[in-house]
Amino acid sequence: MKVYFDNAATTKVRDEAIDAMARVMRDGYGNPSSSHYMGRHAAVELATARKSVADALGASSSELYFTSGGTESNNWAIFGSAEALWRRGKHIITSEIEHDSVIEPIRKLERAGWEVTYLKPNNTGSISPDDFAAALREDTVFASVMLVNNETGAINPVSQFAAEIKRRGLGTVLHTDAVQAFCKIPFTAKTIGAQLITVSAHKIHGPKGAGALYVKDGVKLPPLLLGGGQESEKRAGTEGIPAIVGFGEAARLGALERDKTSETVSALREYIIGRLVDELPEIVIIGDGGSPFLLSLSLPGHKSEVLMSFLENEGICVSKSAACKKGARSRTLEAMRLKNDVIDGAIRVSFSRYSTQDEAEYFVQILKKASMQLFKAL
Repeated sequence: MKVYFDNAATTKVRDEAIDAMARVMRDGYGNPSSSHYMGRHAAVELATARKSVADALGASSSELYFTSGGTESNNWAIFGSAEALWRRGKHIITSEIEHDSVIEPIRKLERAGWEVTYLKPNNTGSISPDDFAAALREDTVFASVMLVNNETGAINPVSQFAAEIKRRGLGTVLHTDAVQAFCKIPFTAKTIGAQLITVSAHKIHGPKGAGALYVKDGVKLPPLLLGGGQESEKRAGTEGIPAIVGFGEAARLGALERDKTSETVSALREYIIGRLVDELPEIVIIGDGGSPFLLSLSLPGHKSEVLMSFLENEGICVSKSAACKKGARSRTLEAMRLKNDVIDGAIRVSFSRYSTQDEAEYFVQILKKASMQLFKAL
């Protein structure tokens, strides 16, 4: 049996997105910046996709800029804000559990003289509103805290961070990486209150190579790429219409199906936890639940790499931590101050609308088999 439980890394592209992409590659291949009828047709496709993604985010089309993916959006939010705001102050708040595409740009700014406060997660894996408030200063011009952690599924109270900034009358620009939250948990740009929001196509059954950055109307964000006047002169380069159209269709359908999909994967997650607790009493469930799409667990005494290899040989795909870490030890789990044997035996299981209970039961049985056979080998 083949089981793909690594949907936090990437998802299967849904048929509707594939069909939409094939249609524009075959019939609508004009450059949306061209003035002839093929260009105008492509421009309509671009506008339609932009509205679909913006609607799913609860934003206006004028606030949505397409990028190549989450990494570019995060880099643009960080470096653009630094360029725009450095005269007002040079203090940044972020957390120790951010994706590398947030951490590494901020570390680069830190090396260039910016002061950075790295917030630690609590034992559930989330960032405390009190800790954020305590770190906030008059010269804090930028803050970036992800909405849903990509390893544990912990949900951060970004709306409370935004409320604290507003309550104190500060000009801090708040960014959130919402890649693992978009079309998965209920939120809108208005409800979370961040001025900059990152989303990506390939986490919601769209294609790789397309993402977007929400920039709230009135926020001054310099372009990351210079050249032509694409994306309202904010992001130069001919738009990748096929990927963007696929993103638009995935977002449109993902928003419509969100509640139903969330209910399905939540039941699946709880089923796996219940079965694992029964079959493997030594199992450690990491975090307090958060997003139903992610489950971080550990078999202390075993090694993540060995467990992953055993599962893969039985047709099951999971991961050790974030896919971009390429096997490195989880910075997130270390920041949660978990015991070394828990971190070393941790794996991440992540679900999608295509995940089934049969797959879940198979996973439980194979993980139990792995524990028994690997224990005998010790």
